[in-house]
Order: sequence, then C-alpha cells, then structure tokens
Amino acid sequence: MPNSAEPGLVYSLYQQGRQRLDGGDPGGAAEVLELAVAHEPAKASLHETLGRAYFASSRVAAARAEFETALRIDPSDAYAHFGVGRCFERESQWPQAAKHLKLACALADNADYRMALDRVLDRLNRNQHAG
Repeated sequence: MPNSAEPGLVYSLYQQGRQRLDGGDPGGAAEVLELAVAHEPAKASLHETLGRAYFASSRVAAARAEFETALRIDPSDAYAHFGVGRCFERESQWPQAAKHLKLACALADNADYRMALDRVLDRLNRNQHAG
C-alpha cells in the first residue's frame, strides 16, 4: 500500500487522527492513523502521532514501538524520545526512561520533558537509597 495514496489522503488522515486525539478519542485516532501509516510508513510524524494515540489508550508496548520507529526514521525527534521515555517510565524501567528523557531535554527546551526527567531521576535516586 505504500505510496499508493491519492494526493492529500495521508494528510487528511493525519489531520483526522490529530483531531480525534485532541478531542479525547485516542482509539478512533489510532484507527485513522494506522491507515495513514499503512500508506506512508516512512513518515516519522505519522509514527509519532500514532504512538501518542496508543499511549493515550494505555497501549504502552505498541506506543513504544511506534515512537522507536519514528526515531529510526528521525533520530533527532525530541517528542519521540520523550514518548519512548514515558513508555519506559510506565513500565518502571527507570534507567531506560532516563536515557530517552535526557535526550529529549537535550534536543528541545520543554517543561514537560524536564518534569518527566525530574520525576524519573527522583525515582532512580529513591531506588538507589532503598537498595
């Protein structure tokens, strides 16, 4: 199916997916975004947004897979690093979470990235003192 989309179809699907996600329907967003990814699997932005939809649906493993795909396409995607970090955080994999959140912070000055990193570093510090 790659590259067989009529002009504008993938962008329309992307916009529909974003609207559904922003409107609080991550499941509906994922359905539309999966179609967009099927048409253009080499677009990091599609994988990143699909990852957001999966994460918002508590499909953490699927979300991480999409964020990691986005990073294979564009290793400098700060939000994808943030997404991978948040997935690892949800899975209580603190060192891996810290690694990606540090990269996100290095790539972009964003308060959400910094708060997530601080939270994970605090958890790592508490685990060191408990062990």
